[in-house]
Amino acid sequence: MLAKTPEQSKTILTDMVLPGETNPLNNLFGGELLARMDRAASIAARRHSRRIVVTASVNHVAFNRAVPLGSVVTVEAKVSRAFKTSMEVFIDVWTEDRESGDKTKANEAIYTFVAVDDTGRPIAIPEITPETDLEKERFDAALRRKQLSLLLAGKIKPNEATELKALFE
Repeated sequence: MLAKTPEQSKTILTDMVLPGETNPLNNLFGGELLARMDRAASIAARRHSRRIVVTASVNHVAFNRAVPLGSVVTVEAKVSRAFKTSMEVFIDVWTEDRESGDKTKANEAIYTFVAVDDTGRPIAIPEITPETDLEKERFDAALRRKQLSLLLAGKIKPNEATELKALFE
């Protein structure tokens, strides 16, 4: 299986915030944004693995800025790291000002997907080779996030979390 780059999984979804998608403050519902992020991330994961993918976890979501009614919202997702059958997908959310066209990063998230076969069993996926500085940074951090998650879930022992230990040495 040949390694792929994060750019090969890049997925961009652009849409407008409509009245039925907003809360009483006329901002996009958080759940609506989560659904958009899940769709973009699943497409990115599928592009990387070329397999059926399922959302394994939503590891991190930051709602840093409200997304107002009428805004153009762009959700950009890329696989940041691939493990044996799972992959981390990093999602950036941008808003575009209606009048100026200026783009501002509004939110970000990190999801984990697992590639499965037709029976739902996990299946091996290609590795990722990061190219840009940002891709390399996200790639390196993904292993620390995975080890922390496994440690907190009791699936590995503290001495097995080598990447986390290295932070403190």
